[in-house]
Amino acid sequence: MSTSPAAGKRLKSRHLTMMGLGSAVGAGLFLGVGVGIQASGTSVLISYAIAGGLIALVMVMLGEMAAARPSLGSFSTYAGQAFGNWARFTLGWLYWFMLIMVMGSEITGASAIIAGWTGWAPWVPALIAVTLFAIVNFAAVRGFGEFEFWFSTIKVGVIIVFIAIGLLMALGWWPNTDTVHLSNFTENFLPNGAPGFAAGLLAVAFAFGGIELVTIAAAESEDPAHNVSTAVRAAVFRIIVFYVGSVAIISLLLPFDRIHDADVAAQSPFTLVLEQAGLPGAVGVMEVVIVVALLSSFNAQIYATSRLVFDMAHEGNAHKLFLKTSRTGSPVNAVILSMIFAFASVGLQYWNPPGLLAFLFNAVGGCLLVIWLFITCSYLKLHPQLKANGEITALRAPGFPYVPWLVMLAMAALIVLMVFDPSARGQVIAVLVLSAALIVLAVVLPVGKREKLVRTPSTAAPGQV
Repeated sequence: MSTSPAAGKRLKSRHLTMMGLGSAVGAGLFLGVGVGIQASGTSVLISYAIAGGLIALVMVMLGEMAAARPSLGSFSTYAGQAFGNWARFTLGWLYWFMLIMVMGSEITGASAIIAGWTGWAPWVPALIAVTLFAIVNFAAVRGFGEFEFWFSTIKVGVIIVFIAIGLLMALGWWPNTDTVHLSNFTENFLPNGAPGFAAGLLAVAFAFGGIELVTIAAAESEDPAHNVSTAVRAAVFRIIVFYVGSVAIISLLLPFDRIHDADVAAQSPFTLVLEQAGLPGAVGVMEVVIVVALLSSFNAQIYATSRLVFDMAHEGNAHKLFLKTSRTGSPVNAVILSMIFAFASVGLQYWNPPGLLAFLFNAVGGCLLVIWLFITCSYLKLHPQLKANGEITALRAPGFPYVPWLVMLAMAALIVLMVFDPSARGQVIAVLVLSAALIVLAVVLPVGKREKLVRTPSTAAPGQV
């Protein structure tokens, strides 16, 4: 095993903060924001505020545990500490499965756009991108951090510019525009009534997924306790502002009947607003931004899945061969595993066997809810221990135990909405089946019960083994 990487090769606070912002601001915002608006009209702003507030509380709870006990396993580690190895095994592999499936869809989407620019077959840009990001993830973690920092900077910069231009248009200060009246907003506040609002809430409930990556990466940062605290606070607030700000601009400037779910950049509400502003090449700009968003997420998910597998191997929940690291501290075999299954996910989408792909992606849709529930339950169990041991840092979740129980009730309400929504019911069923299968494997397989494969602390980063 390699020795610990030098401090200069570890992640810095700026890396974590931008990763937190970029991980939850992706192609889903640029292409999929119209779904919630179509369902619940401009009242979707309330949906984003509710969902954002809920995830902010979950992230602060996770951040408190991560600052006190930094671990590459993040929420899976804390679930294990709270409830036993079955919970650690289940959550770790559930999250790994979710990211692998999403990785496949993201590289498929990015390669399709690039193939349209170049005339290449889609597998060519996919192979180039996968090779590039494999190299990035084989290198020291600092290299990954720099890639994500600049990718996230591009995405965040585009949103800031979009909101600024939109505000100038709304105020009539942009060339050839008049002051916007509130008719677009007020006339379409609840176009489909309470059922539409419920559908809109479900449509945006998982928009903030991805920010939990910060707590995984924090274990490989220079000062985990300080950096995770800074990153969580900054990222949660800014993400809510970006989502709510973008949706407000779109709702004010676009007629309701022009806002739809977008399959391509030309249909994106962001593109339509920029075209309305008279900016040339809006479609091309948004295509570039969407490709950057997809590749950024793909890169981050290689990192997250490889670190999770390394951590699980460290605890006996995956084979010991995934403990192998390079001289720079990268978990080589764990990265290779992520790449193999990412390719398999891409192939599965081209094959598209009847029913299987729908089941797998339905399971992906429900995975985040299971993870958030476990984070909250783990916090309820571990917070008294952290407090009694004097482990709590400057980052502390509010209102224990009332706030965590309110979060649990809110997530239970989301589950009820999903059960009664025919389009979302499949997510609940699929993730229940997948979770049950993982729990059975955790009980049946001799995982985590044998002697630990290494004798270093479970919070060790790859380069520290």
